[in-house]
Order: sequence, then C-alpha cells, then structure tokens
Amino acid sequence: MIHPVIMAGGTGSRLWPLSRQLNPKQFLKLTDDRLSMLQLTVARLEGIDAADPLLICNEKHRFLAAEQMRQSGYNDARIILEPCGRNTAPAIALAALRLARAADDSAEDPLMLVLAADHLIKNVAAFQQGIASAVPLAREGKLVTFGIVPGHAETGYGYIQRGKQLAGDSFAVSRFVEKPDLETADKYLASGDFLWNSGMFLFGARRYLAELEKHRPDILAICQAALEEASEDLHFTRVNESIFAECPEDSIDYAVMEKTDSAAVVSLDAGWSDIGSWSALWDVSEKDPSGNSFAGDVMAHETASTLVRADSRLVATVGVKDLVIIETKDALLVAHKDRVQDVKKVVERIKGDGRHEHMNHREVYRPWGVYDSIDNGNRYQVKRITVKPGAKLSVQMHHHRAEHWIVVSGTARVTNGEKTYLVTENQSTYIPIGQIHSLENPGVIDLELIEVQSGSYLGEDDIVRFKDIYGRT
Repeated sequence: MIHPVIMAGGTGSRLWPLSRQLNPKQFLKLTDDRLSMLQLTVARLEGIDAADPLLICNEKHRFLAAEQMRQSGYNDARIILEPCGRNTAPAIALAALRLARAADDSAEDPLMLVLAADHLIKNVAAFQQGIASAVPLAREGKLVTFGIVPGHAETGYGYIQRGKQLAGDSFAVSRFVEKPDLETADKYLASGDFLWNSGMFLFGARRYLAELEKHRPDILAICQAALEEASEDLHFTRVNESIFAECPEDSIDYAVMEKTDSAAVVSLDAGWSDIGSWSALWDVSEKDPSGNSFAGDVMAHETASTLVRADSRLVATVGVKDLVIIETKDALLVAHKDRVQDVKKVVERIKGDGRHEHMNHREVYRPWGVYDSIDNGNRYQVKRITVKPGAKLSVQMHHHRAEHWIVVSGTARVTNGEKTYLVTENQSTYIPIGQIHSLENPGVIDLELIEVQSGSYLGEDDIVRFKDIYGRT
C-alpha cells in the first residue's frame, strides 16, 4: 500500500490577487469549477492502492484544509501542522517519522508518495502508470523522483539530467540543475536527456530518514524532537513550535536528492504544470479562437491572447492583447503576460506599505462558516455572516466594539451575558462593548445575518476567547 503525503503549504504570491496568505492557491478552484487544487490532487489518487492521505499544512490553513478534505470524503483527515515554514526536507521528514512510527516493527518500509497540493495533472492515467513504474524502484531502496517530459524550453523550472536507464522510462539521476537561462534551456530540450523537476517523489519512509540522517542529521534531530513533543488536537498533529522553529530551512533536493547515490527518476508525460504564474494558468486553460481564456462576467471586444477572471462584477476589455486581468472584490490586477513573474513584487510592496490585501480576501472562511466585509468607514464595519448548521462561534468579548446582529434567514441561538435566546428572520439583537457572548446555528439550514460593528477599534485581534469548540485561542 502507498501512503500519499500531500504538501499543502506555501502562499502562492505570484497568483495574487486570487491567492492570499490565508487562502493560497492550493485551496482555490483555478482549473476546475468544482474542485480546488488540493481536492484535485486527492481525486487523482482514486484507483491507486493507497492509504488515506496525510496532509502537511500551515497552522493558519488548518480549518480550510480540513473542510476541503471533508468535502472530498475524509471527515477525519490526518493533518500535520507546521507552526512555521521550513521548506520541503523538514516537512517530508515529519511525515516520514509519523509513518515509520505507525509501521512500528513491520519489516516492510512504508512507501511515501510525496505530492504537492497545487499541481495540475491532466492525464491521470499516465500519472498513475508513472507511480506503478516507480514502486519496484522504491522497494529496492531507490529515492524516486518524477521528471516531466518537457514540451518547450522552460526557464521557470529546475531540470533533472537522466543517467543510466534502469527499466522502461526509469533512469538513474545524473544530476539536478538549477533554473536555466533560455539558451541553456534550448540545449536541454534539444539533447533529450533532461526532464523538468516536478517536486514529486516516491520512496520508503525509513529509507528517506536514513538518507536525511546521513546528509542532514541536524534537520532530522530537530524534526524528531519536535514530533516527540507534538500534541494531538481534534485530527490535527501540532508540532512543537519552539523546537521546530530552530530547524534549518532546506529543500529535499538540496538536503537529500542531490547528495544521495540512490536517486532515480521516472519520466512522466501527463500534462503536468505547477501553475506557478498567471501565464502558466493561461497556457493550460481552454481558449476561444482568439486565444482568450475568460472566467466570470467578461465582455470582450477585439481582444486576443488574454486571461480574464472576473470574481464579482462585469469586466470589459477593448482592443487589448497578451494581458492578464484578475478582478476580486477588493483588488484588481492588470499585467502583461510576459511580466507576471513580477506580481510578487507588488505583493511585497503591499506588505511594506502596511496594507492587508496580501493577507486575505474580503470574504474570509472560518471553521464555522464565512463572513464578507461588505462595507466599512470611520468607527463602523458591516459584515454578511453565514454560519453552517450546527456550527458555533467562540464564546468571546470585545474591548472596543459593540455589535448589532440582524437575522436574514435561519435561526440564531444567542448567548448575551447571562441570557440565551433565539433570534429568527427579521429580528435583531445588540451586543454591548465588553459583553461576553456567542452565536450558534441550531437549525438545519445556513444561518445568514448582517452584523454591524461600531466602536473605536474594529480589528479582528480585538477578540478575547473564553471557549472555542475548534481549539482556537
């Protein structure tokens, strides 16, 4: 049995403004109307003899990851939480330690299939065949990576040079090379000996840990200590923050794959893309006869080779070509397709200016539902709040703001100081400053309400939680 390990960290800043720090690209529906990138990654495991996936994600994304896994049929998904990002070598080490511990005294080394949550693979059958080809090599102790057959000279990916043929489309790894310039990439393509480095792997958990101990024992020791001091919260494994923060940052390529003498590569031609930029998304999208890819309410006139995503309103284009136009409720990006790699510079400037548009969307997901900040001004803010059936917000209070709640649909159970009562459609209630309160949906349909906040400070950090069923502090 294969044990899928899905790495769902990262922020995807080059896909701003759709991708934000608290809602990055792996949780977005970029290439499918129904499923997020993470959910597509899980779905392509169907048909493989595999255990339930093990996720690794950032602490801040835990509820988003858990909810998307629940929607994919995994109500109690196993999720390891990284308190801070330390790149792929430590993240994979945490999963390997967890799997090796679960295997206990078993003689068979559990096989880890390491996948990224934000990759696109169009040909699932070819992907699964590549995994089948890699299994015998991994059983022999090889650390197998998957190299993508290049379709063009690409400067945005690292490359793997094939060595001696092992079997079929499997080869020893001659060397890993960094992202090349265009002239070098042309030579790689012409030679036929180079593959794109996909960042996907298959190997035994104990085998990986042995190589990590050989080449980066410092990383292994800290990961062991951090996991030994981990705590279990719901179905989350919380790695010890103070210990893990001391771990060096390093990728699996640098820490292990470039140093081991057991690296192998399986050639994979499966319509793969890491969707690392808006131009990459345009490349893999369906297009009209003029080369345009549109999503949302778009009206185009004499427009060619352009990507438009309209999230909340009509976007009209006239006489443009080779553009990327991304509209969300709180931000608009217009960029030339050849310059989309510089989007991250805009994100850096937003951070530097102390703004918030890099952090989250106007619409924010919580474990109990979602809220949309529909209006704000001096000393007031208006939110549209949706609470899922059976869900409950934390028991909390605010030092600087009062709140008015108007129920639009459904029924709310409100705790307001010492009183608990129901508020139904077209009714309202008032929560004074400093009052301990909570909100719950006792019904079987969504609770929709309008919240009007007023006060001297309206930030989300003005919340003192006394009790929370989701383990937040």
